Amino acid sequence: MSTLASDPRLIAEQTGLSGSVVALRRRVSQGDLGVLPVIVGLILIWAIFQSLNPNFLTPRNLTNLVLQIAAMGTISAGIVLVLLLGEIDLSAGAVSGLCAAMMAVLNVKQGVPAGLAVGSGLLAGLVIGGLHGVIVTRFQVPSFVVTLAGFIGWQGALLYVLGDTGTVNLGDPGIIGLAGTFLPVAFGWILALVCVGLYVAMVLWERRRRAAAGLSVPSMGGVVARAAAILLAILISTVVLNADRGVPLAALILVASIVVLDFLTTRTRFGRYIFAVGGNAEAARRAGISVNGIKIVVFTLTSGMAALGGILAASRLLAVNQSSGSGDILLNSIAAAVIGGTSLFGGRGSVWAALLGALVIGSISNGMDLLALASSVEFMITELVRYFAEPASSSRAAVIVHAPGMLSPARRAQFVPGASTRRRHCASIAGFSRRMPATLSNAASAVTMAELLTRRMMARCRRSRASRPGYVFAKITAA
Repeated sequence: MSTLASDPRLIAEQTGLSGSVVALRRRVSQGDLGVLPVIVGLILIWAIFQSLNPNFLTPRNLTNLVLQIAAMGTISAGIVLVLLLGEIDLSAGAVSGLCAAMMAVLNVKQGVPAGLAVGSGLLAGLVIGGLHGVIVTRFQVPSFVVTLAGFIGWQGALLYVLGDTGTVNLGDPGIIGLAGTFLPVAFGWILALVCVGLYVAMVLWERRRRAAAGLSVPSMGGVVARAAAILLAILISTVVLNADRGVPLAALILVASIVVLDFLTTRTRFGRYIFAVGGNAEAARRAGISVNGIKIVVFTLTSGMAALGGILAASRLLAVNQSSGSGDILLNSIAAAVIGGTSLFGGRGSVWAALLGALVIGSISNGMDLLALASSVEFMITELVRYFAEPASSSRAAVIVHAPGMLSPARRAQFVPGASTRRRHCASIAGFSRRMPATLSNAASAVTMAELLTRRMMARCRRSRASRPGYVFAKITAA
């Protein structure tokens, strides 16, 4: 059992429905509203456009909206990963266009089967992302500079791949079917029920794990409420999509990608390492985490998701041309991640933010298209939404733990009175995990990382002969 479970200095949490209400009030008072502002803003946007055009919330238009945001949401999901590290990828749009062009040329001009052509495009994206990660880590070039150079260079590669024609039309059913396939009504309902069942099973499994580890667990009332909300959202979405043409395959690809990346970031050790590196790369390195390896893998995944997004966009447009991956696709993908709640400074966010942000941006674009507004007005309105939405998502939490060189003698005595400087230094680090509030969001990951840091740093302290004055800046952020 965790040594933090019975520490009386931890903030105790109430159980049951009353505890959930108290926790919600505390989060609201602290300004930690989660995705609530995004959901409220999305409802407000839909209400405004519905009042201006009754066709906005029709099943056909909502299905078109889902198809429109599939590519952007997929690219944005990859952008979330790199933002969690506190880095940036400005080449995602160009990479998406280049990989789509490689797929189209292989399939149309070289006669390569659709599956192999799509796989080649995805592989090209992974290779490009790995190259970016190696340059960033091995040569210590800022990711802004590396990906900005890639933004220009990969656009040139796109023009070279397309050749003199400049446009490649797609006709293979295996490729155009990615965005043009709609599931039968019965299969859509079966899939919806399976998704709800898997979500409930995952929540109960996580609750059991936390209880076995001696951590606070959410009340059954809260679990039931969350499951009911998810069930309602999935059922409404299924009803709306089935009322038109059925559930689009592109939507399934988008949601499946987000589910996989969310599992990777929140349920695996690799995901905890991403948050640790994004919170404080130096602290993560001293804890024994391979910071360079984490960055290389994340950049690889980001470009791979960009390639997938480019292929979905090409499937929907039935062609690849010289403007593929250009325009506002990159800025919209980054904005979608930030509007959804991912911090630009790293260490805080969720892959689901990509979906929420993409819905916000896609709804604005779709609604203004229905109103037949001029492009100049559309750009200005979209910019205003970004301007007011993104700063609201840029808050961050941090816990500063000082080492003996930064503490007063009275404060140092609270750790280990009379101990040597080396032992006081170790005790101050261990005190971080003992004094950490148990009510932090994503408490399981926070406790895991705190214990990891404590074990690694205590081991280093035992082996050291002298301490180094300074401080440890450890950030605990919500996933």
